[in-house]
Amino acid sequence: MKQLQRLYQSRLPGDRITTSEFAQRLAAISTDLGQPVCVYLNRRGQVIRVGVGTLRQTRIPPLELPRYGAERLSGIRCLATQLKADPPNESTLSCMSLQRLDALVTLTLTGSGFERRGGGATGYVEDVYLAHLIPHPEVNWTVSPALNLEAIANQDFVSLVENLEAEFRREFIAQQVDRDHDRVLIVGLRTDTMTADQFRDELAELARLVETAGGDVLQTLKQRRARPHPQTVVGEGKVEEIARTAQTIGASLIVFDRDLSPAQVRNLEEQIGLRVVDRTEVILDIFAQRAQSGAGKLQVELAQLEYRLPRLTGRGQAMSRLGGGIGTRGPGETKLETERRAIQRRISRLQQEVDQLQAHRARMRQRRQHYDVPSIAVVGYTNAGKSTLLNILTNAEVYTADQLFATLDPTTRRLVVPDAVTQAPLPILLTDTVGFIHDLPPSLVDAFRATLEEVTEANALLHVVDLSHPAWQNQIRSVMKILAEMPIAPGPVLLVFNKIDQIDGDTLTLAQEEFPQAVFISASDRLGLETLRRRIGQLVHYAMSC
Repeated sequence: MKQLQRLYQSRLPGDRITTSEFAQRLAAISTDLGQPVCVYLNRRGQVIRVGVGTLRQTRIPPLELPRYGAERLSGIRCLATQLKADPPNESTLSCMSLQRLDALVTLTLTGSGFERRGGGATGYVEDVYLAHLIPHPEVNWTVSPALNLEAIANQDFVSLVENLEAEFRREFIAQQVDRDHDRVLIVGLRTDTMTADQFRDELAELARLVETAGGDVLQTLKQRRARPHPQTVVGEGKVEEIARTAQTIGASLIVFDRDLSPAQVRNLEEQIGLRVVDRTEVILDIFAQRAQSGAGKLQVELAQLEYRLPRLTGRGQAMSRLGGGIGTRGPGETKLETERRAIQRRISRLQQEVDQLQAHRARMRQRRQHYDVPSIAVVGYTNAGKSTLLNILTNAEVYTADQLFATLDPTTRRLVVPDAVTQAPLPILLTDTVGFIHDLPPSLVDAFRATLEEVTEANALLHVVDLSHPAWQNQIRSVMKILAEMPIAPGPVLLVFNKIDQIDGDTLTLAQEEFPQAVFISASDRLGLETLRRRIGQLVHYAMSC
């Protein structure tokens, strides 16, 4: 123990990886122990960490490493002894990559005292291997052939590190994207309950969500497992691959394609060293950006606080989330969001305000019903074209864009359609609602209950479907599942297939055969709108007569 503790008092020259004397001293201690020893040094030549064990057993946790990026190394090198006379294996090199070490010097030890190799005394050291990272998309590191100790001791360390970081910097600038955006690595897990098509569509949707939230998707990693790992969702090897890939491409955020428990987020952030968020947090962030009205902001804040409350403990360094980026918008966090009880009090106040909002909208609906004006709610998967359709039919000026959740606040406008019996003009109210998505986060459903009541209280529904989307059938099922789970069963539904100008004849024929009662339109090209008005009149007549 004393010999190990004395290593901390050593100071190596700043321009040398090691000295022969220090390497021999380390080898002697390791031989006496009969165990490998790892010593970590900074660029000033100071010993900052000593561990008995392999590089994997003694590695520095990512959150304790100095800040570094894809264009820089961590500023730490490691001298490690190895009892076998073999080059460092892939597991050891992987640990070097995870810590983004400046260099790894592996000292293989002899079983007997002093030997001579190449004419010089090397003490307990038999062979020396020098390994370091390289900026290559497929090969992450390089390992030298067996060297003698004098060759390593004479290596110009400063020149080696400066040249390496210059190469990393050139590679990083070549693939640079907007630094104001999160640089995102997506991780997808396919379980036995998912088909290949479902997995592909869900990852594509997650990439759209990240882009809508303001992130740049750099790469997607996939794994197939029978079920998620309880601690880290993916396996141990995949976690290491995620960490290495994030370093290589310069990712600043890891996004998983499923909900993560607080413990899983904590474990992943500790092992990867970057912020980790799940799909729900990305959706909440989009809602925080899209909410314009006071009611919308109120509901978003409630949803975010209800989601974050059980995830407050264990955030560690990531708890300081002021500063921007996916998962940081909305109510914000300073240390622990001023403590759990303060958040609970805030949630209680917000729930009271949502209840008041709910009562206000109920009075507004009663007033409309008093004048006997039928109402129809426009529902559908996000980005199906609901707001575009409302604009075309009613000359509303609702914001539209080719984005997920482009509009969030409900908008009600007056529309005149022909009466199904008399063909006389019939005024109705058309309400554009928030878009649905598969596995809609429960916190959003609860917080937006005041908005979703527009769906349950409407006389009938227009279910708008994006027929150009490759997963349009799954989207229909997702919307119908959400409608079926509502506390009050909504009224009759008219299926409206949108964007028929963007599809081929086979897709149109398939949809017509599967849903013969549906209406087929293109809102942007104003195709089929007269047929839609007539069918809306028939829908209202049917709903009012039930």
